[in-house]
Amino acid sequence: MKSTGSQGPRDFEPHERLKADTWPLGASQESLLLLMNNALVPWLILVPMTRELELHRLEPERRRRIRDEMDLVCDFLEREYRPHKLNIATLGNLVPQLHIHLICRYRQDVYWPAPVWGRQERRDYQTEEVEHLLERVRQELGQTFGS
Repeated sequence: MKSTGSQGPRDFEPHERLKADTWPLGASQESLLLLMNNALVPWLILVPMTRELELHRLEPERRRRIRDEMDLVCDFLEREYRPHKLNIATLGNLVPQLHIHLICRYRQDVYWPAPVWGRQERRDYQTEEVEHLLERVRQELGQTFGS
């Protein structure tokens, strides 16, 4: 995980692959918010701070709070990026840790209409791009993902 100065709770660590492939954007009481390091599509990942591997196995109130965070982040992505479609997925083939992909898709993106997973086409974010997005997240989602 690249460094932007954002820290999550000290006793929770994202999976090594998530650390390698993302930039941290913030943390809430429930989740870490990460940016997938592929600037070809806006792609955030919400990582609930739990050892549980499946969303449906969380206690209902916790699941509701995480769902509320998902909705908040999805609203942000729609306002910020105006995607044609917002893809939401909880895959776990390579990263078994519970994490939720929130991906903006466009009819003209390089992956359309196929999935974004496992493709060669990619572009790493430049530090300035991440800093700009981090500032937008602080402005729009800081009350929830401010830690």
